[in-house]
Amino acid sequence: MHNIPFKPELLAPAGNLEKLHVAIDYGADAVYLAGKSFSLRNFSGNFTEPELADAIKYAKARGVKTYLACNIFSRNIDQPEIHDFLEKVAHLKPDAVIIADPGILLLAKSIIPHIPLHLSTQANTTNINAVRFWQETGVTRINLARELPLSDIKQINQNTTIETEVFIHGAMCISYSGRCLLSTVLSGRDSNQGLCSHPCRWRYSVLEEKRPGEYHPIIEDDRGTYIFNSKDLCMIDHIPALFDSGVTSLKIEGRMKGISYLASTVKTYREAIDLYASDPENYSVKDCWRKELDLVYHRPYCTGFYFNEDDNVLPNYSNIHKGKIHSFAGRISETLSENRFVIAIKNKVSVEDNIEILPYKGQPLKSKVVSITNDKGLQVTDAQPNSTSILEIEFPAEQGFIVRKI
Repeated sequence: MHNIPFKPELLAPAGNLEKLHVAIDYGADAVYLAGKSFSLRNFSGNFTEPELADAIKYAKARGVKTYLACNIFSRNIDQPEIHDFLEKVAHLKPDAVIIADPGILLLAKSIIPHIPLHLSTQANTTNINAVRFWQETGVTRINLARELPLSDIKQINQNTTIETEVFIHGAMCISYSGRCLLSTVLSGRDSNQGLCSHPCRWRYSVLEEKRPGEYHPIIEDDRGTYIFNSKDLCMIDHIPALFDSGVTSLKIEGRMKGISYLASTVKTYREAIDLYASDPENYSVKDCWRKELDLVYHRPYCTGFYFNEDDNVLPNYSNIHKGKIHSFAGRISETLSENRFVIAIKNKVSVEDNIEILPYKGQPLKSKVVSITNDKGLQVTDAQPNSTSILEIEFPAEQGFIVRKI
């Protein structure tokens, strides 16, 4: 018999209120989110203070935890504003605050002693003694450094009592635990203060000093060379190994990703985690999970540093993107009858198009678009992007479901 002492939490990104709703609807146990400042994804939309209050209340009512990111590396000039922000957090009462900077940690212990503190992966925690150090400072959970293999993670969990968290899916930074200076140098936007311009995704060539204007591609490719460009992480084939490592929380990357990405990844990992926890001896990876994650717009997948396999940490020289970002049609905002619903259109949909509805549980449902009614009540043949339309399909659908073209 397999012994499963506990089931890890599934932690999903929430870049705005709609994404929070999608993450919760599709099965997240917890979400991580941020205010308008002091997090590492300042361009993801994020939440105003009233929106944070609404988000935390909404999640709490559904039994979902909220972790609030305040994980920049701050400067002297930031201290008064961070102090004020933490005082507001005291009243918001999230389930935890995510911090990387020891200075912010010191402030948080004083201002919000009643709120648990989680240590960001930015803190580069790579060993048992570092974990013990942070635990002694009052940290209750550590998002371990991405550079660790599962064998090290398991050893840490066997020799400490603190909660641990690891990333299982999404984009990976080329720099050590995400502490990158490329953006600061090349665009003047400090990635360690939430302003990353993602220069690791730009195209590069070699220029020899005495041959100005002669650009030499490192790899023959008509699109250029992507020498910093990492692959994307995907651990759907390794849920048992993640359980065995003893981690508390399995985290999906992507506060800046769209709701279609979020729905697919949360739903897929929810099903895998639940199935393994319920019947580990008969567990196997389902092809439909791999297919669902392949639909997501992504770079080639890998397992990162988890298994000490060199080919999984090599740069993505091809820069090939997979999945079809333009297949996402929208999300159902209202149901009018069993098979008629209102949808905010993201990409063009036409009568007779084959579409797929992604329910919260179970397999995607396939249908044709029977009719389209625009926001003026007129029957039309096409629904254009950034419009609101009524779609009639061949079977019932529910509010909140993701709709995509096949």
